[in-house]
Amino acid sequence: MPIWKASFVVPYSVAEIFSEALESAFSPEALAVSTSEAHPGEGPLVKTASDWNEVEAHGFWRVEALYEVEPDADALRALVAPIEDETGAKAEEFAVEPIQEIDWVTKSLEGLDPVRAGRFFIYGSHDADKVPAGVIRLLVDAGQAFGTGHHETTTGCLEFISEVVQPGRRLNALDIGTGTGVLAIAIAKIARCNVLASDIDPVAVRVTKGNAGKNGVAPFVSAVTAKGFGHPALHARAPYDLIVANILARPLVSLAPAFRAHLKPGGTLILSGILQTQETMVTSALRMQGLFLRARKPRGDWVTLRIQG
Repeated sequence: MPIWKASFVVPYSVAEIFSEALESAFSPEALAVSTSEAHPGEGPLVKTASDWNEVEAHGFWRVEALYEVEPDADALRALVAPIEDETGAKAEEFAVEPIQEIDWVTKSLEGLDPVRAGRFFIYGSHDADKVPAGVIRLLVDAGQAFGTGHHETTTGCLEFISEVVQPGRRLNALDIGTGTGVLAIAIAKIARCNVLASDIDPVAVRVTKGNAGKNGVAPFVSAVTAKGFGHPALHARAPYDLIVANILARPLVSLAPAFRAHLKPGGTLILSGILQTQETMVTSALRMQGLFLRARKPRGDWVTLRIQG
């Protein structure tokens, strides 16, 4: 299933305004939005927050947004038109195109060392000889899905799981946006309980099942293809003692009522994929549902939240 990319070029001074418009839109809803220098070495230099830096500081930047399905080009143009009118800047080189499927996990693992997160030690098969004693081993080999444990968001989730999940305590747990299944596998490794995992990408579901087998918890981890709570299995297993979701901030906001509906009273949410600048937006949406922040783990630009029902 291809991913679609929409892109255009605008002056650096207004790139953030255009990117925020794409990020905040619910139709079409972007999986991710980024900005980068459009034509390195060309155009006038501009002053940036990083001071004078020719890598970052030329005057024209490309705004890119990724979509699960092909976005309507006319709808995207209509979305940015008010920003063009407001800023007087024209979105140039406008394009909507499919992008080549890339094994991002293989790329992300190139040159990366194993990771320690709480009680967990995440490693690939090639690093099996590096596993220290006294840790909970999580074997995650390269595959076509996100979530190897190297990103700050995954590390934050694993650290919270390490803190809140107790050995032998029977939990009803759900992992939304499971990627490689590392979070579901981590829960099952400690509690030896049944964990339901879901992802919008059927490849991630297949990878999760394979990784559960490699980690010896296949009987405990089941996986289904679903967007949000859009699968009967997720409703049938509710309510949950623990829900983990390492996705993106805006989907988390839209899922706030569903989290409330599917979480046991006093249950725990572990949420990530949240930029620190988006934390208030997420916690406010959850608070309106009677779900409250209990702890946070900032890592770089990102933050992982532990929420209580």
